[in-house]
Amino acid sequence: MFQNRLVNIMLILLLSLTCVGVIALVIMNFISTPEAGAEPTIDEIIENSWETEEITTNLQDNHFLKARFQIHTDSKEARKELAKRDFQVNNIIIHELAGRTADEVRAQEGLEDLEKTLRSKINEKMQEGQVVRVYTTDRIVQ
Repeated sequence: MFQNRLVNIMLILLLSLTCVGVIALVIMNFISTPEAGAEPTIDEIIENSWETEEITTNLQDNHFLKARFQIHTDSKEARKELAKRDFQVNNIIIHELAGRTADEVRAQEGLEDLEKTLRSKINEKMQEGQVVRVYTTDRIVQ
C-alpha cells in the first residue's frame, strides 16, 4: 500500500511537471516577439522608408551628381520625423557630396561609404528612432 501511494504521488508530480513545461513552451511560442536581429520583410522596409526628392549638386572635382535616396528607418514614427526633417537631410546629403569626387561616387566602395556616412549623420539628428539603412535608388554622375 505504501509503495502504491508513493508511486501514485511520483506519477502525479511527473505529469504535473510535464504539463507545466508544455504550457510554458506554448506560451513562449505565441507571445515571443521576432528577434531584434531578424531581417525585416520588404513590406516593413517600404512602410518605414522615406524617399528624398531628386538632388542635383556639384562634386568636389567640378562634376555634378543627380541622385535619389531611400532611407529606411526602424519605425513609422522615425519615418514621420525624417519627413519633417527633409531640409536637414538634404543639407547633410549635399554637404557630404560636396567633399567627394566623381570617382568616389562611381565606385561601389565609395557609394557604400557614402550610404554609411549619411546613415550615421542623419541618426545624429533623429530623436524618435534611427535610420537602419540608406539605399541609393538613382544616380547619375557627369
